[in-house]
Amino acid sequence: MALMITEECINCDVCEPECPNDAIFMGELIYEIDPHKCTECVGHFDEPQCMQVCPVSCIPVNPEFVESRDSLLQKFERLQAQAQKI
Repeated sequence: MALMITEECINCDVCEPECPNDAIFMGELIYEIDPHKCTECVGHFDEPQCMQVCPVSCIPVNPEFVESRDSLLQKFERLQAQAQKI
């Protein structure tokens, strides 16, 4: 599952630099998470780092992108392979 940022976001800027996949970006009004890059930190950390630092707890699981831990690990491996090509 990818994560998402809800409207409760206060744009505090702490989540974006914590994302090892560069999945978090500033949207039109609040920060957003690219579900195609979000691995919930699988492959990097034991827990999603953005959730750990968010002061208002506005980062739940995105119900539109349900993925198993194995598929998140495969996404991590694909993203790492793409990053090495650059």
